[in-house]
Amino acid sequence: MKKPLFYLLSFTIIACSSPKNDEIQAAVVSARVEASEIGLDVLKQGGNAYDAMVATSFALTVVYPVAGNITGGGFFVYRTADGETSTLDYREMAPLQSTKDLFLDENGNADPEKSTIGGLAVGIPGAVAGILEVHKKLGSMPLEDLIRPAIDLAEKGYKVTEKQARSFARYRDLFIRVNGEDTFFAQNFSQGDTIKNPALANTLLEIAKNGNRGFYEGWVAQAMVDKVKATGGILSLEGLESYRPVWRDPVLFNYKELGLISMPPPSSGGICLAQMMQMVSEYDIKSMGFNSTETMHLMIEAERRSYADRSHFLGDPDFVHVPQSELISKSYVQERMSSYSPSKATPSSELAHGEIQVMESDETTHFSIVDSKGNAVAVTTTLNGAYGSKVFVDEIGVFMNNEMDDFSSKPGVPNMFGLTGSEANSVAPKKRMLSSMTPTIVTKNDKLYMVVGTPGGSTIITSVFQTVLNVYEHGMGMQEAVNAPRFHHQWLPDRVVLEPNKFNNIIIEGLQAMGHNISEEYSRIIGKVDAILVDDSGQISVGADYRGDDAAATY
Repeated sequence: MKKPLFYLLSFTIIACSSPKNDEIQAAVVSARVEASEIGLDVLKQGGNAYDAMVATSFALTVVYPVAGNITGGGFFVYRTADGETSTLDYREMAPLQSTKDLFLDENGNADPEKSTIGGLAVGIPGAVAGILEVHKKLGSMPLEDLIRPAIDLAEKGYKVTEKQARSFARYRDLFIRVNGEDTFFAQNFSQGDTIKNPALANTLLEIAKNGNRGFYEGWVAQAMVDKVKATGGILSLEGLESYRPVWRDPVLFNYKELGLISMPPPSSGGICLAQMMQMVSEYDIKSMGFNSTETMHLMIEAERRSYADRSHFLGDPDFVHVPQSELISKSYVQERMSSYSPSKATPSSELAHGEIQVMESDETTHFSIVDSKGNAVAVTTTLNGAYGSKVFVDEIGVFMNNEMDDFSSKPGVPNMFGLTGSEANSVAPKKRMLSSMTPTIVTKNDKLYMVVGTPGGSTIITSVFQTVLNVYEHGMGMQEAVNAPRFHHQWLPDRVVLEPNKFNNIIIEGLQAMGHNISEEYSRIIGKVDAILVDDSGQISVGADYRGDDAAATY
């Protein structure tokens, strides 16, 4: 079958630095050039990939306030040069005073604004504890040296990009509604303006001096609690002090000659990715062709089945039993595909657990790092929605998360991203909400092959799924794989989402003839993948997504 026509938007890839012999020894790929350069500088100074993770995380807090953060949470996946792997869960937790019906109105119906805007949407932040735990276990440089570049960036300022200026303008009225006219981001920031954030610089300095106590206790913690309570929330000092990140065993699975290392619950990413890739592994995707009707149909059907399982089974493993080994077993995956027809779509209503749904924000951020020794890091972190709850704590210079929306406010009712959830993901004190974040490391014949991840809410898993297959099955370079058009299905609502203006009518009509619901009104950008490829000869190449201001720094 012929490859479908598709249209690529113009893009610019920023290589901050590159070796003279064109052989890259180390790379950092993130949402902003400043953060990538800071991470790379750490590697040049002799730091390892984990030191670069710390520096890059704090830098993104400064230059990427839409999603980079110290007041949200995330997931960290690593593989050492000698093959050791693990993951760190520093996902946010529900406040201590949380109740199951926290986001229901007087009639028992879910109130979506309660869980998305204002203080009640704020979960206990995990980012600082997680970043510092990585440094404690794996770092090699002094913490103050790794935070100092972000402090300098906050004091000296950074330039507003065109995309960032549009984002600030889009949410400015909401910032004012939640925080008042005198709040920092009530200002009109235009492209090319320099933003200095001295309050954030002071906060980062406090963390550099006092570690976790500089964030979860003292004046920084008090400022967060006061502002969250003033905007209707229930965050407490006791809750902040109780937060601890958790080391978890990764989800490990194979796809042909590839080994994949991904995030376990409370992320749904690793389990769903394992299911999807194993569901399609028996088919000759390479011969079927990149984004052909046949290939897309197969992958959509795999996505549909996996997301149905996601909504029913997955939640915080510290609160509910997650049958992880069963869900990714070969026998179970084959059974899930037994109803697959190569010529006909399966209505989502005919799949088990079809009475439930869940949603999740697009404004997450991911970065990938490989150092010169071969240590690899994949990190995805988030405030959930764009600028989180829109609650801005002026005293410390940051937005608070709205991660509480990732719980099932009411089983069967979709969240802000249209995802449906069940009792397994209901609200409870100190419980971690389900996520789609999918930081993933891939090996090939036991050697480092890919580091990949993306923001995109409920589309994260499918974006990683497609990017890995683009490289491995379709022979694309990493940048080509990242640029390629993407599609998404999440079981409910029962529709295929396509990136706008990238799929021709022949493909669309072919999928519709099979029974797929494709409504172009739902077209949208899907993911902003930042990834690194190490080819069979050991050469490193990068993919920085043109859909954002993403940039790669290499040496």
